[in-house]
Amino acid sequence: MNHYPWLTIIVIFPISAGLLISFFSSKGNKIIRWYTLGVGLLEFLLITYIFCYHYRFNNNSIQLKEDYNWINFMDFHWRLGIDGFSIGFILLTGFITTLAILAAWPVTRNPRLFYFLMLAMYSGQIGLFASQDILLFFFMWELELLPIYLLLIIWGGKRRLYAATKFILYTASSSIFILVGALIMAFYKSNVSTFDLQTLISKAYPLELEVIIYLSFLLAYAVKLPIIPFHTWLPDTHGEAHYSTCMLLAGILLKMGGYGLVRINMELLPHAHSLFAPWLVSIGAIQIVYAALTSLSQRNLKRRVAYSSVSHMGLVLIGIGSLTNIGLNGAILQMISHGLIGASLFFLSGISYDRTRTLFLQQMGGLANSMPKIFALFTGSSMASLALPGTSGFAAEFMIFMGIINNTHYSFVFKIIILVIQAIGIILTPIYLLSMLRQMFYGYKSYKISITNFRDAVPREIFISIFLLIPIISIGIYPNVALSIWNNKTYFMLSENF
Repeated sequence: MNHYPWLTIIVIFPISAGLLISFFSSKGNKIIRWYTLGVGLLEFLLITYIFCYHYRFNNNSIQLKEDYNWINFMDFHWRLGIDGFSIGFILLTGFITTLAILAAWPVTRNPRLFYFLMLAMYSGQIGLFASQDILLFFFMWELELLPIYLLLIIWGGKRRLYAATKFILYTASSSIFILVGALIMAFYKSNVSTFDLQTLISKAYPLELEVIIYLSFLLAYAVKLPIIPFHTWLPDTHGEAHYSTCMLLAGILLKMGGYGLVRINMELLPHAHSLFAPWLVSIGAIQIVYAALTSLSQRNLKRRVAYSSVSHMGLVLIGIGSLTNIGLNGAILQMISHGLIGASLFFLSGISYDRTRTLFLQQMGGLANSMPKIFALFTGSSMASLALPGTSGFAAEFMIFMGIINNTHYSFVFKIIILVIQAIGIILTPIYLLSMLRQMFYGYKSYKISITNFRDAVPREIFISIFLLIPIISIGIYPNVALSIWNNKTYFMLSENF
């Protein structure tokens, strides 16, 4: 199997297959969506095959690498590789994208462009998680911007122009800091540039320069993750995007920032990371409470769910900044868990909007009687989001708690303060989620909407929701299902440097 370019295939296959959609008739919406679903499913099966093969025959440590010379004069290589850390996010990408394609079936306006953009995002996200070249990482990071911008500005809501403009300004302007950091690392003490991550790990930088490079990368991740105060694009984008696009944003895009923070900042710049770790923990703790309180004040359903994502990403910062194996494991598990839960909540919010034609919670009420299946699925996903025991969210948050407790570098007072703030955030989470369920499904029927013709979830929608809930519950009951993928000595020896 190592003799075949499997990683290159899984990166270029979706976008290459997407180009063929241009040859389809613009009126053949049914054919286009079945074709796109087939491409997404085949891609996911290829990813699963690669994972199963290498997980079985490489002692649980996945290592698959490809290196092709691309641009000679600047040593720009097409370097791809997977290990236990990256394959988890690649599997998540394949799973969420396939379900998002199925969720997008109601889209009928310009389906050829819509489904091509989804497949282009598919390739970009797989390429980023598989990149072993820091310049290729930047290239894949940028590749995501145009598809999301077009998906938002063409198929978005009434304020789509404002949301799309804000998104592109935030993300495009911040991305330049990745290129700056990459060039500094590549040319430092070298007449010949090198962008290979494995080579850059062995480079030693002065602490002052390492801090500058770390900050440069962190500014880019702060937008994508997002970290306050660089988060304001997220609620606007989620509020206006089609729910299939929201599934890709919440399920995968936000994880790119966390992935880069671990893969590049933590691996390549360990000394600077140890200096910034307390700040990451502090910002993460503040972010949990701030975003939870802001979510509680939102009257728009999708914006409430969007701010809950910001709150959950605060936990990721705490786990990464904990400087412990268990905390880092918890942060990675939180990203995987939130990818599934966030995609589920946005999908259910979207199909609820398709029926009620409103996103304002004060205009809803009593929907449980007319939509009992959606009510049950929404309740299950909300329970997972508030980290009910037996769900993936609980396992991740508990590990992050333990990571802070087990840290020997932080003072006792600092740890107590962080744990108290975390506890406040965890208390606020069920308040805004349960109040959301109450306003939507309980009480009296709203006089502002007619619910006499509402239909409950159809089999396609139930299928998508159930398949999102299955891994959420499976990981919650047996977290080692996910942890065994990336928890190996080869990768986590890095944390011993701290």
